[in-house]
Amino acid sequence: MTLLSADSLRLDSQLCFKLYATSRAVIRAYKPMLDQLGLTYPQYLAMLVLWEWQDCLPEQPTVKALGERLSLDSGTLTPLLKRLEQMQLVQRQRSIRDEREVHLCVSPAGLALRERVVPLKASLLCDSGVDLDRLDVLRQGLDQLLGQIKAQL
Repeated sequence: MTLLSADSLRLDSQLCFKLYATSRAVIRAYKPMLDQLGLTYPQYLAMLVLWEWQDCLPEQPTVKALGERLSLDSGTLTPLLKRLEQMQLVQRQRSIRDEREVHLCVSPAGLALRERVVPLKASLLCDSGVDLDRLDVLRQGLDQLLGQIKAQL
């Protein structure tokens, strides 16, 4: 058993706080772009996955699969998808085989929105001044950390 030092309990020593504060800052940085698109950050994440699936379509793109990909439960995902459907960006359809299963696809308006995101995202990255190579290294490290934490849950 390792004893914790007093410094280990300082807020600035907490990785969880650094991740939380960074996440909030990144979401704030995205807000002007998302406002132009009429999306919230969770809606944007859902659209990213759906656009990704559009390029390499899974056999059955479902609400369940989207929830698993985004680590969101159906109570959070369902209202988000209803709103995207009202905005005519996605289409939901119950499976003929199993009515509990809901299939998803990006609408033509959703595909058009994707084209608007590319230059906005490029501008966001350029304006940030962040070194893209450093971001890749950070992303890889976070992927490893997330994998280790999920393996223990």
